[in-house]
Amino acid sequence: MAADPEMDAETRRQMDLVATPPGGEWSGRARYAAAMYFYQRGEMPAEVLEVYRISSRLDAEDAVDVLRLWQIGTDWIARIEAWRAAHST
Repeated sequence: MAADPEMDAETRRQMDLVATPPGGEWSGRARYAAAMYFYQRGEMPAEVLEVYRISSRLDAEDAVDVLRLWQIGTDWIARIEAWRAAHST
């Protein structure tokens, strides 16, 4: 998979983590930790981070699905969906 030239290696790694599919053990916590990275960089609104926080203990719950349900974070949803589409195997 070609690296995104606009992202440094750490940001790419965090995107991989925040886009981790649900179901794996500790995956919710990994997604939340990565979400905090983007929040601290000013790339994620607080309300979106809060969904990742609430979902962090629910490994089988995809925060993106919750965001869609609550109709918040449309820009973030689009970003994650584009990342997943470009980096799926």
